[in-house]
Amino acid sequence: MIRALALAVLLALAGPAAAQCRLALTLALDVSSSVDAREYRLQLEGLARAFEDRQVRAALFALPSEVVALQVYEWSGIGQQALVQDWVELRGAADLDRLVARLRTRERGFADAPTALGAALRYGLAQLRRAPACAARKIDVSGDGQSNVGPPPQALRIPPALADLTINGLAIESDEVALARYYRSFVVRGPGAFVEVAADFDDYARAIRAKLIRELGVPRLGALR
Repeated sequence: MIRALALAVLLALAGPAAAQCRLALTLALDVSSSVDAREYRLQLEGLARAFEDRQVRAALFALPSEVVALQVYEWSGIGQQALVQDWVELRGAADLDRLVARLRTRERGFADAPTALGAALRYGLAQLRRAPACAARKIDVSGDGQSNVGPPPQALRIPPALADLTINGLAIESDEVALARYYRSFVVRGPGAFVEVAADFDDYARAIRAKLIRELGVPRLGALR
């Protein structure tokens, strides 16, 4: 009896076990010169609406003993990447609400550079090296065109420390109807990698919502659309 009481006291003093991180996910948004001011706002608003969505939130918080670490950055030309949201471990609705507010007040970092998709992925790799320790790591890259400057995405070399990395793509086919094929051939890779397709920037909100639900990998969340 005394031993049981002592154990209960020790457990109470220790407090709840720390949540484990199941996924480090960095989201890369295209802000190259092919993306005009309206299309830029459609991306940010679409992502904000996705994080307000009931099913996305259910996927993020489905497992109380685990958390998701999230980061958002913009990419354009070589050396033109900027953090929108640095790594944050999402532990509740308040964390997402702060991210949504940040997205809706964000001012564009770059506007007149070409599409350096390979450089954007290299930046994502560097960010994952400084991410919280998580069971899985993913880059989610959105774009509306093929890489036209710098190293091509297929030349990206994954270091052994990130050998289990998954790169998923969201191809916005407003100007290039075969862009999804390009993403499947040269961009995405790793366990379970896939490409989501948006017909144009007006379709981005639907596509990023569906993509996040699939990417978060929690079963039985209902229909994606």
